[in-house]
This record gives sequence, structure tokens and C-alpha cells, in this order.
Amino acid sequence: MSHHEMARCLRAWRDRLTPASAGLPSGALRRAPGLRREEVAHLAGLSVDYLARLEQGRAGNPSPSVLESLGRALRLSDDENAHLFQLAGHANPRSAGVNRHLTPGVQRMLDRLGDVPVMVLDAAWQLVALNPLCAALLGDLNGESGRRRNLLWRHFTGVASRVVSTPETDAAFEAAAVADLRAAAGRHRHDRNLRALIAELRQSSPRFAELWQRGAVARHASTRKTIRHPQVGQLTLDCDVLTVEGSDLRIVVYTADPGSPDARTLALLGAIGMHSFPGDVVTSGA
Repeated sequence: MSHHEMARCLRAWRDRLTPASAGLPSGALRRAPGLRREEVAHLAGLSVDYLARLEQGRAGNPSPSVLESLGRALRLSDDENAHLFQLAGHANPRSAGVNRHLTPGVQRMLDRLGDVPVMVLDAAWQLVALNPLCAALLGDLNGESGRRRNLLWRHFTGVASRVVSTPETDAAFEAAAVADLRAAAGRHRHDRNLRALIAELRQSSPRFAELWQRGAVARHASTRKTIRHPQVGQLTLDCDVLTVEGSDLRIVVYTADPGSPDARTLALLGAIGMHSFPGDVVTSGA
């Protein structure tokens, strides 16, 4: 691993970003160009100390998940992301298999749709990004890593959720989600991360193993979700899944009928924002 070259690149990429390009307020006059180290650390879900050590060439080998978070936060192109992974001695995850790259257009959409909850998932149901209102609604997954960022893993292993469900709605969601995952596995037969996820789910969840054995194949459709929020109460929202053309990314958007009680509750949540809400987080947001 080239610690010094990675440090130089990280500093240069941070310096070229403006607050507006990263979806942040410009604020007061800045002493230096680009984003502050604290801002990039927040966007990437890393500690400021760890990012400082990376930028100074003093950190150990960063994991692929850390590199992917940095790539998203710094708005790296495919070539720049490949260079970052090469410097760290890892294979480039964008070169084959499930495409998890958050394109600039999708990132701009995420930044500008501030009045509705939005999350971005890949074909394996791994969380790629979510906006602040979605984090306020469902719980902030930005601090999670590995399998705990995967919505199917969270659901089938019983991680607590704010989504209100019944045995009937759970059964419908599970059947549709597993069929969707099988379709993704058919499209990406050589994706090691996807194969590993399926193998671990079959071992960890008898329910998943049962559904997987059925062999159903389908794309996951839009639905409605009822969420019980610890501060603003219960609300039911339309949950629409939009596919990004030419990509495996899905944009999940939560909306309410204009003027409805649910719309007013959602607006209240947007007004009070993320104020260290206690409580659990979502397991099956799509």
C-alpha cells in the first residue's frame, strides 16, 4: 500500500470539492479551498481522527467498505475510485459484479430531495446512501458497516425495526424480496459478495432458506409502509422503488398524500430533523 500517495490523493480530492457539490451549506468564509476534514469524515461515516491519519499517511490498510465510503463522499469518478482501491491493495469493486457506484446524478437527486425520505440500495439490498430525512424516519444506518448495512440481512436475522408489520405483510415482503435477490444473483453470477450474502442468509435464517429453495424470480415492486417513529408517532407512506437506468441502483422514495395527516407528520419530522433520536432502525425499508 502506498500510504503517502493515498494521503496526497485524499487531500487533493477533498480540496477540489465545494460545499455545494457535496450537498452542504456554504456557511461562512473558508480559510482553505474545498471541504473541511470534519465535513468529509461526516459524509463518509468515519471519525475525524481516522481520516486525519489517512490524509497524513499514518493509518493502517483501510478496508474496502471504508474506501467505498470515501469514494462516495469525495465524489470520485470510476477511474479515481479504481486508483484509490489500487493504492490500498484491494480489487476494484466497480470492475465487475453488482454496480454499487453512486453516480453524480443520483447523488444530486439525493442532495436535492430534502423534503422526502430517500435511500439508495444496490441489487443485493445493501445500503449505498440515504438522505437526512430518511435517516430521521427510519434510523441512521450511516454508522453501520458490513452486513448490518444490508436490509435483507437485518430483516431475516431479526434486527429491530421501526416498520410496523403483520405476519401477512412480512410474508409478502419476504417472498418478494427473496425472489428479487434471486433475480440479482442470476444477473451477477460471479459477484463474490452477493454469493457470500446468499450463503450466509441460507445458513442464518431458516425462513430465508425456505424461500430461496422455492426458486421464485421477480423484481421487487413498490408498496406502502407504516413506520412507528419514537418522537412523531405512526405514519403510513407510499414506498416507491425507482431503478437507475444502466445501473443496479434502486432509489427508494417515501411520500405521503398532500394535506394528509401522514404528510403533516412527515413535515414535522423534517422540521425537527435528526436530534439524536433514540430507538431502533429499519430492517426492510424497501
